[in-house]
Amino acid sequence: MINAWKNCGELSINNKIISLGGISSKEFLRDYWQKRPLLIRNALPGFNGLLTRDELIQYACTEDVQSRLVAQKKSGWHLKHGPLSSDDFAKLPKKQWTLLVQEVNHFLPAARNLLKKFCFIPHARLDDLMVSYAPKGGGIGPHFDSYDVFLLQGMGSRRWQISAQQDDQFIPDAPLRILKNFLPEQEWILNAGDMLYLPPKYAHNGIAEVDCMTYSIGFRAPSSHELMTQFLVYLQDNLVTEGRYADPGLRLQVHPSRINAAMLSQVDSILKKIKWNRNEIENFLGVYLSEPKSHVYFEPPTNPLSPASFRQKIIKSGVQLNLKSRMLSGANKFFMNGEIFDVGNDTYPLLLKLADDQEILPSSNMNEESEQILYQWYINGYIEVVK
Repeated sequence: MINAWKNCGELSINNKIISLGGISSKEFLRDYWQKRPLLIRNALPGFNGLLTRDELIQYACTEDVQSRLVAQKKSGWHLKHGPLSSDDFAKLPKKQWTLLVQEVNHFLPAARNLLKKFCFIPHARLDDLMVSYAPKGGGIGPHFDSYDVFLLQGMGSRRWQISAQQDDQFIPDAPLRILKNFLPEQEWILNAGDMLYLPPKYAHNGIAEVDCMTYSIGFRAPSSHELMTQFLVYLQDNLVTEGRYADPGLRLQVHPSRINAAMLSQVDSILKKIKWNRNEIENFLGVYLSEPKSHVYFEPPTNPLSPASFRQKIIKSGVQLNLKSRMLSGANKFFMNGEIFDVGNDTYPLLLKLADDQEILPSSNMNEESEQILYQWYINGYIEVVK
C-alpha cells in the first residue's frame, strides 16, 4: 500500500506534480491527517485553475448543478441557492460576495484528473471538488467543517485565518453557520498553486485579497447516527427472517393496558436474531458510500454500440468511469453506484484497475464475465468509451 501512495504522488495535471510540502504521503497521514493543519507552498506549480469565472457562473446557472451565492451586506449575510440566473449576478456589488459550485468533478474532466492527485486518501472517503469565486473582500465568514479539506488556490490570492478554538457559537438567524466569536491564531495569504490542509472542526475564514478562485477538495465524514440509521435501512432491505409473533399460552391480565413479561421476552428473543458479519458490513459500506446523491442521474448512450463493437472499442481506446460514477472495491466484488457486483478471480484485476484509476487503458485482456459486466455498465451510463 505504501508503494501505491508513492506512485499516486507522481500523477500530474498539465505535467505539474503536486507536493505535500516535502513530506511523503505516509508521513502526511501519520502526522497531519485529522490531527493538525498543514500549509503547502507551491503544492501544484503553475496551477492557475481549471475554469474561468464566467464558466463557473455558467455552471451555477445550470439546472442540475448545485450552487450557492453568498453576499455580505450591511443588513447581514444573504444566501441564495441555485440554479442562479444572470439577473442574480447583475444585482451584486463589486465586492464581498462569493459563488460556490459543488461537485465540479461531475461535469469537468480536468477536475477528475485533479482529484486523482489525492489518491493517497481512499476513494471511499472522497466527497467532491467544490470551486468558489470571490471578488476582493469576498468570503463566507468564519466557520467549522465537519470533514477534512484541502484548499487549493487557483487564480488570485486569498487570506486564510485559522483557529483551534473550541467556542462554536454561531451568529443567530444567519443563513450560514458563521462563528460568532472567531479568534484567529494563524493566517497566511495563499497564491496560485498554494494549498492548505485543515482537519475537521478547525475554524477557518477565507477572504479574497483580489478576485480569486479556490478549489476545495472535501472528504466525506458521516456521523455515527447517520451510519447507524443507514445500516438499519440496509438490514431492513436485506435481512430475511421467518416466523411471526404468537402467544397461544396467553393468560388473563388484571390490567389489559400492561405490556406483559411474556411479550417482552418473546420480542427480546426475536430481536436477538438480528445479526451481521463483516461481509454484510462491507456490502453496506460499499452500497452506501457508492450510492449517487438524490439529484444525480445517469443517461444511457443514445445509440448504444453492440456488444461486439463495444469490445473492439475497449481494445482500441479503453473505457473510463462516467464523471458522476462512484466505484469501490471489496473482497471479490465491486460496488458501482449503489449496486453490488460479485466477480470471479480472473475478472477482478481488470475491474480493480477501473476502480482505482477510473479508467482502463486499451486492453484485450478481457474474459466473458468482464465483457458482460462492462457492457452492462456502459448501457446503464456508468462508464463510457474513451474518445
